Amino acid sequence: MTEILVNPKSTALVVIDLQKGIASQPTQPHAAKDVVKNASLLARAFRERGMPVFLVHVVTSPESMLRTKSDEPFVRPDPLPSGWSDLVPELDQHTTDIVIAKRQWGAFYGTELELQLRRRGLDTIVLCGISTNFGVESTARFAYEFGFQQIFAEDAMASGSAEGHAATTKLIFPRMGRVRSTRQILDALG
Repeated sequence: MTEILVNPKSTALVVIDLQKGIASQPTQPHAAKDVVKNASLLARAFRERGMPVFLVHVVTSPESMLRTKSDEPFVRPDPLPSGWSDLVPELDQHTTDIVIAKRQWGAFYGTELELQLRRRGLDTIVLCGISTNFGVESTARFAYEFGFQQIFAEDAMASGSAEGHAATTKLIFPRMGRVRSTRQILDALG
C-alpha cells in the first residue's frame, strides 16, 4: 500500500447521504454512529485547512423517484418522515460547505457536483458515507469515468450488509482509487 499525499489545493471531501433518514438505519461492518463520527472528523480537518466539503443528500418525492422495475426494489415509507433528508447535525454543516441534492444513488447524475468540483480546480475527492455499495459506489464509478483521483475512507462508510461493504471496498474501490482509514487520511493531511 503506497503512502497517500493529499494536495490541499486540489482535494475535496465528498460525504454521501449522511442524513437523518439513512444514518438512522442499521449498518455493517461499521455502525452508522461511527461512520458519522469519522466523516465529521474528516469534515472538520478539511474545513480547518480551507479545503472544500461537499455534503450530498438524497431528496425525493413521489414525483421525482425513479420507477424502474427490479427484483428487489427499495422500499421507503410513504410519506417520508419529517426531516428524513436533513443532514445529521454531527456533520456541523458550515456556510462554506457545498450542499448537493440528488434524486438517485449517485451524486453526479442530474446535479452540479462535477461542475462545482471543476470550477474550483479540484481533481481529487475523498469519498465517504452510507451506503458503501449503493450511493458511495455509484458516485465513485462516475468520478472514475470523469477522471477524478479518489481516496476512499473505508471506516467512514458502511452498508446494510458487511458482505456488500466488503465487495465494494475490496474488489471495486482498489481498481478506482486508494482505500484508506480515516486515520491514514487525517495523517496525510498533516
